[in-house]
Amino acid sequence: MNTAKPFLRKIGHGLAKYLSQPRTGTAQIATSRPEQLAAALQPGDVLLVDGSSRVSGVIKYLTQSSWSHATLYVGSGYAPKEEGEEEKVLLEVDILEGVRLVPLSDYNAGHTRVCRPVGLPAEEVDQLIAYGMERLGQQYDLKNIFDLVRYLILPTPIPTRWRRSLLTLGSGDPTRAICSSLIAQAFQSIRYPILPVIDYQQVRDRNGRIYCKQTLKIRHHSLFVPRDFDVSPYFKIIKPVVESGLDIKSLNWEA
Repeated sequence: MNTAKPFLRKIGHGLAKYLSQPRTGTAQIATSRPEQLAAALQPGDVLLVDGSSRVSGVIKYLTQSSWSHATLYVGSGYAPKEEGEEEKVLLEVDILEGVRLVPLSDYNAGHTRVCRPVGLPAEEVDQLIAYGMERLGQQYDLKNIFDLVRYLILPTPIPTRWRRSLLTLGSGDPTRAICSSLIAQAFQSIRYPILPVIDYQQVRDRNGRIYCKQTLKIRHHSLFVPRDFDVSPYFKIIKPVVESGLDIKSLNWEA
């Protein structure tokens, strides 16, 4: 009987618990009230999170960004709800529990950013969400857990150009999802761009004039990190305070 895999899973689970623990003095305050955030979200939105766990610190270092986690807002009706229980409306990949649904309250007290895809018809939003829902229960990549612990315990100076690739050292097994990779796969499944590779070609029209033609190429899903949704030119940044009908004149300033 091969006991290596159960042994590695046990070690991986222990490391995952260690990585998921919060660090002291690292939490960022929320920039909007919970009800404002809830009202601003629409199905298909990506909610970025400035996390405070140990693994968040590693991801922030490797990506040089404050965004360490990405979730997909799926909206109501996707998870059974017990009486008095908050509805689970966010799809995410947790380092311990894998792909799961969680309530918005898990993050509405922290620093977040809403990134909204532009121009998606309702049927494609449904396809996007269905892609993620079909993967509920899939697990985090065990190989990545060992990699992340290594960079947490032995922080080595790493050239900026290599840091992104260090988050793709996992097994490559498509059944083992990694945070923003699953959301990237979901958007790529409906051919919606995040940060595609752009190929420029010179093309001559019927009148002999030369113009530049852009062709988008899909990047591998493992190369995406949470900050990509923030910097993508194809996502609109939604400010819940502004969306709630901000009246600057109603603000109370210290005398």
